Amino acid sequence: MNYQVTFPTKWSDFDPNRHMRHTAYNEYAAEVRVRYFTKQKFSITEFTKHHIGPILFTEETSFRKEIHIGENISVNIKLAGLSANNERWKIVHEVFNEAGELSAVIKVYGAWIDLNTRKLTTPPKEAQDLFLNADKTDDFEVIQLKK
Repeated sequence: MNYQVTFPTKWSDFDPNRHMRHTAYNEYAAEVRVRYFTKQKFSITEFTKHHIGPILFTEETSFRKEIHIGENISVNIKLAGLSANNERWKIVHEVFNEAGELSAVIKVYGAWIDLNTRKLTTPPKEAQDLFLNADKTDDFEVIQLKK
């Protein structure tokens, strides 16, 4: 399933050089992840009910094309990796400017955390298929967990 969200940029997304702030790209990517989870029937309410949340180990952004003030942008989500137990995941977001040009690529490596124990956890059965419908990157990998 190709999942992509289009956003109107806002004045506060830009710096004095009229460049989109580097953190704004990551904020839009995070919003797409949350919306994707909701679309897969596991909203923030469900996270709260099960006392889990997503955490990031790394977040890497590479910039390709400038985004200008007032442009609409589109951000997608693709699965780049998943552990067999769905505990850990790698997601890639592509950010496109209004002309449809690739403006940035954001790679995140994350997992689920139990909000009570503050330890990594596997998602509950209700979230086991969370990534089932996600488009996969060409270099998708099964994440091997260390024992």
